[in-house]
Amino acid sequence: MAAAQGANAAGRDVINSVALHADQATFLPAEAYAPIPNDAAASGLSNIPRTKLFVGRTAQLEALDAAFAAPGGVVLAVSGLGGVGKSSLVARWATTRASARVRWWVTADTSAALDAGLAALARALQPSLTQLPGELQTERAMQWLGSQGDWLLVLDNVDDPARIHPFIDRISGSGQVLVTTRRATGWHHLATTIPLDVFSPDESADLFIRILNVPHDPPNIDVSTLCAELGHLAMAVEQAASYCAETDTRASSYLRMLAESPAQMFVDTAEGGDLEKTIARTWRITLGRLTDTPLAGDILRILAWYGPEGIPRDVLSHLGPEPAVTKAVGRLIAYSMITSSAGTLFVHRLVQTVARTPDADDPHRHPSDVKRACTLATEALHKALSQVMNPGWLQRSQLLLSHVLALAEHSPAEEDIPAAVTLFDNAGKLLRYYGMTRAAAGLLRRVVIDRVRLHGEDAPETLISRHDLAGTYEAAGDLDNAITLWEDTLSDSVRTLGEGSILTVACTNSLAMAYKTRGDVERAITLLEPVVEYAMIVRGDDDATLTMQNNLALIYEESGDLERAIALLDQTLEESRWFRGRNHRHTLEVANNLAVAYKEAGDLGRAIRLLEENLEATTQALGDENPDSLSCRVNLAGAYEAAGELDQAISIYEQALVDYARVFPRDHPHIFLCRENLSGAYLAAGDVDRAIVIYEQLLADRERVLPEDHPDVFVSQHDLAYAYLVAGHLGQALPLLKRTLADRERALGQEHPDTLKSRYNLATAYWAAGERSRAIDLYQRVLPGYVRVLGEGHPRTRRAAATLARILEEREGSEVGPQGADSDGAE
Repeated sequence: MAAAQGANAAGRDVINSVALHADQATFLPAEAYAPIPNDAAASGLSNIPRTKLFVGRTAQLEALDAAFAAPGGVVLAVSGLGGVGKSSLVARWATTRASARVRWWVTADTSAALDAGLAALARALQPSLTQLPGELQTERAMQWLGSQGDWLLVLDNVDDPARIHPFIDRISGSGQVLVTTRRATGWHHLATTIPLDVFSPDESADLFIRILNVPHDPPNIDVSTLCAELGHLAMAVEQAASYCAETDTRASSYLRMLAESPAQMFVDTAEGGDLEKTIARTWRITLGRLTDTPLAGDILRILAWYGPEGIPRDVLSHLGPEPAVTKAVGRLIAYSMITSSAGTLFVHRLVQTVARTPDADDPHRHPSDVKRACTLATEALHKALSQVMNPGWLQRSQLLLSHVLALAEHSPAEEDIPAAVTLFDNAGKLLRYYGMTRAAAGLLRRVVIDRVRLHGEDAPETLISRHDLAGTYEAAGDLDNAITLWEDTLSDSVRTLGEGSILTVACTNSLAMAYKTRGDVERAITLLEPVVEYAMIVRGDDDATLTMQNNLALIYEESGDLERAIALLDQTLEESRWFRGRNHRHTLEVANNLAVAYKEAGDLGRAIRLLEENLEATTQALGDENPDSLSCRVNLAGAYEAAGELDQAISIYEQALVDYARVFPRDHPHIFLCRENLSGAYLAAGDVDRAIVIYEQLLADRERVLPEDHPDVFVSQHDLAYAYLVAGHLGQALPLLKRTLADRERALGQEHPDTLKSRYNLATAYWAAGERSRAIDLYQRVLPGYVRVLGEGHPRTRRAAATLARILEEREGSEVGPQGADSDGAE
């Protein structure tokens, strides 16, 4: 009896008869061999799992509504990373918004699972099919789907479009098929795709709190931080929240455990949780499907050490022939393990965390493979960054620097290989150049530790790294640490390398300039003068000697001794032109410093002529948008401003600000300084309101990116207060001047030149406010401070003396107004 061909043992009369299936020797009702009736699900049929907790995804639900509103058969695929919430989204839509009479869920990760799901549909439609062979049940379901229209079939977790293509071709018509898949590609001939991304921060925090079953207050910072660390991945958030609820663990504690033992936390579930659906298990399955492309696993482990976003695709070029690398990247993209856009790659942060966490029991995360991947990731970044050390490559170098910082965060310092040390050293210097001083200091501290470990405390490499770190501390505004480190390094350099070594000279130079910055110009001169004198005799006009001469001249200028500063700068310029060349960048820098000294001395004609010549030479040598050329333009604008040519100065400042933005990131110190100078020019031109707007924003920006006690923050406070004073807004000027004076006294000392300037301006504000006795008291304190620190001949000292004399002679009725105040107006 050929039951498989639809025959029956009862002949033509099938009413009340039974059929015997030969293979099973089982008697079945005759209707088991007839097609499933059209009205088999007249009252409706569904096995869609209901979602108990569902948050957000409003836009995606509406997209599904719109897609399935079209008449006729629709095939739609929701794609995304494993654990992103594809199945939950589809289940939610199918149970609450789909209108089909029959809604059936089939797990379709394998052909066998797909057949089993269809067989179950057949049995649900016609229970009498229960004892037919499975393949016949599957066939009956396909026949029924192909002849009907009012149904929705969900195919969950399809890993390959080709697997379901013949099936879709057979049943396509009026019914609807909704697929979930990790495959983002390969659907164009079969289905329309909707990519599903991670939760928004609000959605992930909402899910976490609802699982905890606590009052729905706004999420605290720990929950938000934990969800961000989990990358707002639905499965990860659910797993973490369930664990916290089950074990009464706080979000902050889970976050700490996640940092300490990521592999264990990704495997652990709450009591009764589904271990098969934990994060580690999910991605292990996905990688298992890519074993035929071994390079894919290597690439994923390498990418795990970088930042999650914007990884330049070409950093992988050294891993093998381009076709092989392209194929491996393509397969990772196809399975939603990574995404790609405009030549850069994106990896979910939890995919990265799992991929770089060793696990001897996981074939994709063997400790030796993970360690090798870290080495390859380091070498790739080292090669890429070495090709863009030219600061003009702003976007490319900043992109690479973000991944260097991620690599440093994720990799253990004690295992740094030599390539890592060189990488972190180069990156630290480049970060400092871009004004990212805190990040730079972190990397360079690590380099010092590495070089002590690799070379020893007194090795030249170690001492050089200490010198560079001190310079970064200074750039970050941490002058005390910078001076301490330079003093120690100078002592060690003299002891191990000698007084005449390049490093000793460099440390002396740097330390003297740090003393100048701190306002201790006498100590700076005492330190540098004998070294310069010795170098002139012994070394002659070499680069180090010329640099020290230039710096000593700047210290003389700071002390108010402009005559000696100009004489030494003039000599240094002549020697630099002979030794370095007229258009060498350091020669041009000396010429610029000489012009500024002329300006300070009031010789504006000579200053402007020299700055104009210097700008032309710098532009020819370095280009219009080189940072040195831009600095020349800004200094020329300052000279025009001092000469009263305000329109010309403002025009240069405005254009320089536009050009700076193409060379540096928005928060670079050079951009802040240019904005500061532009505001001062607006103020000098009488455009007070415009100046105040820029000063206010500049203060907010500096407070945002700089440490609390950074000198540049104090400069912005001071200049804004000065602008308020000029505008007559004493109610705003006085509190800010008091705050700035207190900050500078605390951070810089009672007699730092900037502290004295703030005290002078506060006195002026008190006088303008009618508080004459307070003003006189402060003026009387300022003058001896200026005499001690700057000397009697310094312009500030002379002005303070003249002001005090006037107000003492005319205690009543004297108008010492804001014009007597000082703007910091740094150059």
